[in-house]
Amino acid sequence: MAVACIHNGTLLSGYARMEKCAVLVEDGFIADVFSERRFEQKRLPSDAVVLDADGAFIAPGLIDTHIHGFAGHGTEDLSVDAVLAMSEELGRYGVTAFCPTIYPMAEEDMLASIRASVGAIGREPGARVMGVHLEGPFISPARLGVQRPEFVRPVDLELMERLFAAGGGHITNMTVAPEIKGMRELALYCQKKGIVLQAGHTDATYENMLEGMQAGILHSTHFFNAMSRLHHRDPGAVGAIMIHSELSCEIIADGRHVHPDLIKLLMRDKPSSKVVLVTDSLKPTEQHKCPLFANREEVELVDGVFQRKADGIIAGSALTMIKGLANLATWGVPLENAIEMAASNPARILNLGKRGLIVPGYEADLVVFDREFRVRASLVGGRFVKNEL
Repeated sequence: MAVACIHNGTLLSGYARMEKCAVLVEDGFIADVFSERRFEQKRLPSDAVVLDADGAFIAPGLIDTHIHGFAGHGTEDLSVDAVLAMSEELGRYGVTAFCPTIYPMAEEDMLASIRASVGAIGREPGARVMGVHLEGPFISPARLGVQRPEFVRPVDLELMERLFAAGGGHITNMTVAPEIKGMRELALYCQKKGIVLQAGHTDATYENMLEGMQAGILHSTHFFNAMSRLHHRDPGAVGAIMIHSELSCEIIADGRHVHPDLIKLLMRDKPSSKVVLVTDSLKPTEQHKCPLFANREEVELVDGVFQRKADGIIAGSALTMIKGLANLATWGVPLENAIEMAASNPARILNLGKRGLIVPGYEADLVVFDREFRVRASLVGGRFVKNEL
């Protein structure tokens, strides 16, 4: 039996903070959580791997459910090796699970990208692939961001069948525009297949959003970005998400995609259990060579975000999940709630199984980081994948 124990740490369980705690891992699962005093009395097997956290935080592994690429590798590479490289690098940054996110592309490329992401499942050297996030192609041409207009499509259930078949049942979530004709039929299809739908890249009216909610679209993509704005005569997508507590939302906490004070407003009106921290990071995130490309277009890093070089439009984030946690804490979000947003909420909202909490019987996906938010260790399924970043 493989045994590991992390002790002398401050536990952030997703609900509370507990000082001087230890976590026992057996065969890839959390076996027990106890005090440091009990650790000193405990007899561990001679071959157990023991890590002294030295007062650092012990938290559930971070889960990024919206990520296009990392460290020079991306889903647009259409390669299993690229997804495996993302897995390895993400593990070094405290991410233990992720959903490779696929842009709208030509159909043959989308199918290849889906197959590549799914092909990495079970072979990951670091963070586990939980399934695929499709960001489109059934989105609004009026709210593209930098999505390429030639690949945006009206709802097509036959195409959806082909995308689903390519994923072999591993499409976890999908960004859609609720106002598009045929969306209700698509929503019913996805509900049967266990795909979580997210409102995003949408020009929906408030009424469109309510109709989407009735069809089961209860999550939303990069809140405030690429969606219809709040207006006093039509609350739009932003207003619907703010008004209705049952709607959950992603946030990109880099300080550029959303102003920190708007995140404070959101946290005042939205239960923390309904907010999911994501990076929406692009292929060149943490890549230090030039030129930089994302979604097959040249981008440049300007003030912490990637902009499309051709026109300066924000193309996506250079955020890491651990940096997002640090930002939220700096902006006044209690660290316990920030961990909830980065681990337990995505696991629950996207039905990712028994992960995201430090509870006996849950997957031993853990991250250890210090008070300066430096990752000291990551465990995926009880296996150490990284020490001392």
